[in-house]
Amino acid sequence: MAPESIRWNEDHVVILDQTRLPREERYLEIRDPEAMFEAIQKLRVRGAPAIGVAAAYGLYLGVRDHTGPVDQLLARVEEVAQFLARSRPTAVNLFWALDRMQARARELAAQHPTAPERVLAGLLAEARQIQEEDREVCHQIGLHGLKLLQPGMRVLTHCNTGALATAGIGTALAPIFLAHERGWPVEVYADETRPLLQGARLTAWELQRAGIPVTLLCDGAAASLMAQGKVDLVLVGADRVAANGDVANKIGTSALAVAAQAFGVPFYVASPLATIDLSLPSGQEIPIEERDPREVTEPFGVPVAPEGVPVYNPAFDVTPHRFITGIITEKGIVHPPYGPALRALFS
Repeated sequence: MAPESIRWNEDHVVILDQTRLPREERYLEIRDPEAMFEAIQKLRVRGAPAIGVAAAYGLYLGVRDHTGPVDQLLARVEEVAQFLARSRPTAVNLFWALDRMQARARELAAQHPTAPERVLAGLLAEARQIQEEDREVCHQIGLHGLKLLQPGMRVLTHCNTGALATAGIGTALAPIFLAHERGWPVEVYADETRPLLQGARLTAWELQRAGIPVTLLCDGAAASLMAQGKVDLVLVGADRVAANGDVANKIGTSALAVAAQAFGVPFYVASPLATIDLSLPSGQEIPIEERDPREVTEPFGVPVAPEGVPVYNPAFDVTPHRFITGIITEKGIVHPPYGPALRALFS
């Protein structure tokens, strides 16, 4: 059974604290937007789709106690949305979910101008709907991605793109889980994914828990593995996809894509439509989050570098579309040229 990264429980949100994995399976109760902001920023909940779900619930938690007029409620909705939007800059699902919740609030306010309680009930329903939709999106991505797999294949992945990163069975890992359900022998190579080791701590834990063969490797070993002909397919996720098919994903993804092209290995990105941002012409416009230098110099509290050394610590990089074989979405797999192919998904 896949782990559940986030769920609504009567009057609060419960999240699996991913900073404690794999040593401790600890769940946190989130009851206000400040706690949700901290959970998103500190990566207690992570993965673009899961962040979107968390943001939707966080917005509701920030307005649910409102008792004043509907127009004041709408102002509060906007205030909480702006607050949560500052938690992380790169994953577009965060902003997509907040925009959707604000749009729904306006619709509900027009329908019930004197009944704020109806608006609030509708906002909770919308957040829960976003979560349910993501479960189905993950399944559809899995079904489309399954077309790329055959029994006995060896798949390389980066960071974590499974149930921990979504409300369902994952994005890039979804085809792996479905292949496993069908009894297909598929072996996964998981990059450790420095500096926070999401591949080592989360992907290896998740796959091992499901009984799927997984081998952990240093990020720097991936090209060597491909050079030896031991990788049949690279599957990664996405935090934002630009209109031309450039993809922002966990730092280290672009190096994998370049190596995959050099060694003739197909390189596919799994991305829900909610992660595709047609407002940005290319990856050059994607904002890249830079994180605390101590993640590099003192990983998990252990000093490993000279004191005072400068650090470059981007959380993501951008893979140019020319290195991407295809993008797997819930509506199917698209191939170059990505501009018209991605636009067609929304038509």
